[in-house]
Amino acid sequence: MANDLVHSRVDGKVGVVALNRPEALNALSFEMLDALGDTLERLDADDAVSVILLHGSDKAFAAGADIKGMADAEPVGWYQRDPLAAWQRVARIRKPIIAAVAGHALGGGCELAMMCDIIIAAENAKFAQPEIKLGIIPGAGGTQRLTRIVGKPLAMDMVLTGRTLSAAEALAAGLVSRVVPAASWLQDAMALAQELAEKRSAVAMRVAKEAVLKAYDSFLSQALRDERDLFYLLCASDDATEGMMAFAEKREPRFVGR
Repeated sequence: MANDLVHSRVDGKVGVVALNRPEALNALSFEMLDALGDTLERLDADDAVSVILLHGSDKAFAAGADIKGMADAEPVGWYQRDPLAAWQRVARIRKPIIAAVAGHALGGGCELAMMCDIIIAAENAKFAQPEIKLGIIPGAGGTQRLTRIVGKPLAMDMVLTGRTLSAAEALAAGLVSRVVPAASWLQDAMALAQELAEKRSAVAMRVAKEAVLKAYDSFLSQALRDERDLFYLLCASDDATEGMMAFAEKREPRFVGR
């Protein structure tokens, strides 16, 4: 099955999901997130599927959120509408999700990868939370999941500077599970997904995922709500408006500190 933004198919016991916005390097618009949530929930409810594989293209898993769409939005009303709550649909999937990442996983793309359970990174993969360059902060788990995964010092470095990690650096920091050759990244990720689907108990994997997340998610839910509230507040600032407009206009932002 497919729509314009997210393609999906079932291969044996593996549900394969492809992000499909190549003209924007798979930038995650709210419409794309809704389509992704619909697709993942459908596969999660399909008894024939044991494992889900999520991937982008050779160039990008997802190169951030749709900044142009955000720049046109009305940030003051975001708190009431809470559009970022759509991300929690991904976090609620019970079956294991393998993220196959090649090229850029930036901003929302990095946050989406961190929501998955195993990250297979191609040698050319790059991970970053560059929101600070736009006058905003990560709003879908980037300050919370990243800190829990790589620790405070590196998370501060990435969030405050927008620093990019190579695949090798991400592996050393514990951000990704495995690094594979760029020539075979998707095949290698699919081979792992098929191995799990064919040789592991589907119910045991769901329970194992839940057990690991109980350790990982302690107090995370409240922290994510706090991050989201701060993100919405910051999006009402003059600097956030300037940062996103500058991105859309392909120029350097002129921040004024308010």
